[in-house]
Parts: sequence; C-alpha cells; structure tokens
Amino acid sequence: MEVTYSYTHDFDAAALQDLFLSVEWSSGHYPERLAEAMKGFETVISAWDGEKLVGMICAMDDGSMTAYVHYLLVRPEYQGLGIGGRLVEAVKEKYKEYLRIVVIAYDKEADFYKRCGFNKSDNSSPMFITSLWT
Repeated sequence: MEVTYSYTHDFDAAALQDLFLSVEWSSGHYPERLAEAMKGFETVISAWDGEKLVGMICAMDDGSMTAYVHYLLVRPEYQGLGIGGRLVEAVKEKYKEYLRIVVIAYDKEADFYKRCGFNKSDNSSPMFITSLWT
C-alpha cells in the first residue's frame, strides 16, 4: 500500500459518501452536498490508496489570522498509519503564518489532536445549530 496525497476540490460523490459513512458521519448521507461543499473550502487535502479515497482534511480561513479545520477523517482500516497526522501537518504548514488554527474535536479524538499540537480551551465550548446527528 502506498498512500498518496492530493490537493483537489473535485470529488466523486460516491467516494465521499463511502469515506464519510466509513467513520459513521451522518454527512455521508448527503453525498451530492458533500461534493459541492468541497468546492467551497480554501484547503482540501485528500489521501488515496490507488483510486480509493482513504482520508481527507478540509479547512477554511479568513485570509490572514484564523484557519478552521472543518473535516479530518481517515477510513478506520487506515487509522494508525500516520495518515491523519500527515494531513494535519500539511494544514499546519500551509497556515504557519496565521495566528490561530482551530478544530472542534469530539472527545474520543481529543488525544489525537493534542499529539498534533492542539490544546483544549479552558474558557470556551463548541456550540452548534445542526440537523446532523454525528
């Protein structure tokens, strides 16, 4: 297995659906909307095993100060191979001159993000208005 990385905003909706549902994210039930959403991100870096989409990270930014990592996901059978860490490092490199890189981590992923250099806030909490269940 040789994982390669790509900077693209164009994805097959079925490939996105397969990736998102592999990690049980409800966004995967909206593959056409996911494909359209990818075009709106400033940064999309994807990981591929041949023709198979195995991971991705998506970020948006204000052009100067703050970047927000919206999606980071790696297929379960590819987790633990360093793919997520490489994707985070690529985003950190792109936004190294920014004053803040933000991510909202689910509790079970918090340790991963800590290993990547993120710190949990002591004085703020994520808040949502959402129809998604994961």
